[in-house]
Amino acid sequence: MTESPRPKNNPQNRTTRTNPPLSPVMLIFITALDTTWRAFVPTLGGVFLGIGLDHLLGIAPVGTIICLIGGTALSILLIVKQLRDVRKPLN
Repeated sequence: MTESPRPKNNPQNRTTRTNPPLSPVMLIFITALDTTWRAFVPTLGGVFLGIGLDHLLGIAPVGTIICLIGGTALSILLIVKQLRDVRKPLN
């Protein structure tokens, strides 16, 4: 019988592949997309949740206003967290 072309399992000599570093342009693009969802998803989610609550409970426009403020506050907190994570030193 012939041997398999795959390397044998050898835990002592294992090699790990590392991903190539991202280009600066790609890093900026990914950061911009990450910031964009953090800004818009909670705010729009709050608006739609508020509209649903207004319709369900008949309290228009109170639910929309409250959920809009809550969504905006959540967006601000998510962006602040992102900025803190970006500024952390890599150790």
